[in-house]
Amino acid sequence: MPAYTHRPLTGVEDVAPAMGLPPGHEMRVATAALGAEHTGLTHHRLTPGRRQRIGHRHDRAEEVYVVLAASGRVKLDDDVVAIAAGDAVRVAPPVMRSFEAGPDGLEWLAVGPHHEADGEVVPGWWSD
Repeated sequence: MPAYTHRPLTGVEDVAPAMGLPPGHEMRVATAALGAEHTGLTHHRLTPGRRQRIGHRHDRAEEVYVVLAASGRVKLDDDVVAIAAGDAVRVAPPVMRSFEAGPDGLEWLAVGPHHEADGEVVPGWWSD
């Protein structure tokens, strides 16, 4: 294994359609493409006004979300927090989370330790 890997995130497969997510959501899980063994990295984009149709939480992995562009909101259990470009949000493993894009869309990175089969995905979690 080389000491580093360089890949454009836009070249990583968009897994949103395979996960049953509707048009307007891109989800590029870059962990394998980068050859990362211990770090998870996912690049997300939502089109304007779109809300993720899933919530998720982890059993072990703490995640940090870094907003790259635009703005929106993140629902963390029962709290809804406004987020914008340049913000970072740390989320403990058991907290259920989901994102919603503002009028200009939302683009963010999710970074944390990679643990195989760690967590739960809940369709329709943020439905109100």
